[in-house]
Amino acid sequence: MTATDTTTAPDLSSNPLMQREGLPAFDVITPEDVVPGVEASLAEVSAAFDGLEGMAEPSWDGLLAPMEAIGRVFEYCWGPIGHLMAVKNSDALRDAYMAVQPQVVQLGLRMSQSRPIYDALITLKEGSDWSALDHAQRRIVEAKIRDMKLSGVALEGEAKRRYLEIAERLSTLSTEFSNHVLDATKAFELIVTDPADAEGYTSTLRAMTSQSYNDSKLNGADVPSVDADTPSTPESGPWRITLDGPCLRAFLEHSRNREQREEVYRAFISRATQGELDNGPLIVETLKLRKEKAALLGYETHAEVSLATKMAGTVEAVQKMSDELAIASRPGMEDDLDELRAFAKDQGEGRELMHWDLAFWAERMREQKFDYTDEELRPYFPLPRVMDGLFGICKKLFGVTFERDDDAAPRWHEDVQFYNVLNESGGTIASFYFDPYSRPADKSGGAWVNGCLSRRVVEGKVINPVYHVICNGTNPADGKPSLMSFDELITLFHEFGHALQGMLTTVDYADASGLSGIEWDAVEICSQFMENWCYDKPTLQGMTEHVETGDPLPDDLFEKLVKARTYRAGSAYMRQLCLGITDMTLHTTFDPNGEQSYIDAYRAVAKEYAPLPPLEEDNFLCSFGHIFAGGYSAGYYSYKWSEVLSADCFGAFEEAGLEDEAKVVELGQRFKDTFLERGGGEHPMAVFKAFRGREPSTAALLRHNGLG
Repeated sequence: MTATDTTTAPDLSSNPLMQREGLPAFDVITPEDVVPGVEASLAEVSAAFDGLEGMAEPSWDGLLAPMEAIGRVFEYCWGPIGHLMAVKNSDALRDAYMAVQPQVVQLGLRMSQSRPIYDALITLKEGSDWSALDHAQRRIVEAKIRDMKLSGVALEGEAKRRYLEIAERLSTLSTEFSNHVLDATKAFELIVTDPADAEGYTSTLRAMTSQSYNDSKLNGADVPSVDADTPSTPESGPWRITLDGPCLRAFLEHSRNREQREEVYRAFISRATQGELDNGPLIVETLKLRKEKAALLGYETHAEVSLATKMAGTVEAVQKMSDELAIASRPGMEDDLDELRAFAKDQGEGRELMHWDLAFWAERMREQKFDYTDEELRPYFPLPRVMDGLFGICKKLFGVTFERDDDAAPRWHEDVQFYNVLNESGGTIASFYFDPYSRPADKSGGAWVNGCLSRRVVEGKVINPVYHVICNGTNPADGKPSLMSFDELITLFHEFGHALQGMLTTVDYADASGLSGIEWDAVEICSQFMENWCYDKPTLQGMTEHVETGDPLPDDLFEKLVKARTYRAGSAYMRQLCLGITDMTLHTTFDPNGEQSYIDAYRAVAKEYAPLPPLEEDNFLCSFGHIFAGGYSAGYYSYKWSEVLSADCFGAFEEAGLEDEAKVVELGQRFKDTFLERGGGEHPMAVFKAFRGREPSTAALLRHNGLG
């Protein structure tokens, strides 16, 4: 500071984003903290990285350990902001996020393109110290070398300048895409005022949409009302229909008003396609930039870049798996549609089935075929009891217990729960946040798991991992706890499988502990493995307790659930394959600079994989966040790739006999010792073989779904 400079550095002592230990201060972080906190943190990281580049010692302690410490700063600063963008979004937070995002991206690119660091990593790999590293350490070094190559470390001059420009722009496009989807979802509502239109609604849908209507009025929305001074009730309405997942699914399945179903369906498939929220131009620009970036790196397509880091390795391997599953699934999809048409006709539906009819008639046919409704199941699945059951199977299989301690953690919403994970000796080995309910006003839809803090060793002390488990389940209503649908229960088990892999890791390096460092198409193995336990009778009945009578799920209802597991499996599989092939097509053969539009490319795939051709205004790609705002570009196939391996893993339990308690416990421990503990420290195929003793097979997956 010069003698004439009267400015002073801002006081950051109270800024929660400068915190570097303990749990992030989610309860006090404000949008006003973001810019000063991030800029100060980036200066801190930049100075540390300058020093590291100056030394660039080719050893683990001299290079990798300091890089891990730098990553810790990002975990405490940028990580919480990204998390709050998804669970507590606001205009002010968005503005602050967008203001500093370019600086974060620029520093990340600078670090990933550091030639001194890259050269030091190469020297380490080729030097005498290489043999002293353990397997996980060598995986980390090799992954960093690979990722730096894919980040353009070898580029020079104009090529490097253009690469940086593209990377920064792609990051901005991803954030804008996600924000547009959230805003477009919030912008739509259908207010149903006529009780006749709500005759088919389940009690859960009535309660959900009545509460949504009242909440909307409290927030100042201008909505029509039968009586402006009278709040909605589940019995009399009005009912507010939105595009939020739980509401949308229930409405399309149970609304008897075909015109209203059509209106809601058309709104859903055309989200983020109009005005300032139109994601179409963002998609075109994204695809062009991904293709250009791949060319700069020496690849023909973005898919080749993506697959360089995945198990599958090649587009041909993905296509081979997709073809094998499609051959088994397509006849089932066609039979499903024929059967549904015949059923609807028998029920008096004289019109041709359209897209907004499929869920409605599929639910009616399922109710008749299996003689139960989702509404019958919900009272048996109150969330607190389900959590007890989930924890019970985890204790049985993996020897861990869970202890709720909300007061120990700063939380971003009153509904958020916090748990510690204890080992068999009672010691805490991990923790997790659980955010269970839908909040469409400020929380993104869907369900996901993210790391909060990675497991690592600092000064000889293990820092336990912390994870976020985020769902968008049915809210509590009418004085009752959240009564879960069976689909919501499966989703919870799925996400908890991710969390278990993150929390039970024994790898002590952040870049390979938990979910870090795992090939993307193997990330879903543990999550999908856990879903299978929802069809294990002792497990499922052990987590049920009727909210009014306390009775467990009756045997006959369980048997119906099992029989319904394969209901319309061919259609479900072809839907996922359609998405995966569309994704791969857009990132391989499709030319974003050519005459064919991305919508035409999707339609060509849908013609082969969908039961009905898409509607003229169907542009669901404008809300396909997985590939345009998430990490699944040229990787959506990963769900099915992982599902093959996860089903095969559960097949080991079936072969041993699920009724054999000792064998189940033994296999559970082996699954923990391999998949849950080794994280990214070993290649997933080696982990699979260590558990299964052989190469994977599709047989178990097809058998589970009645397709083979």
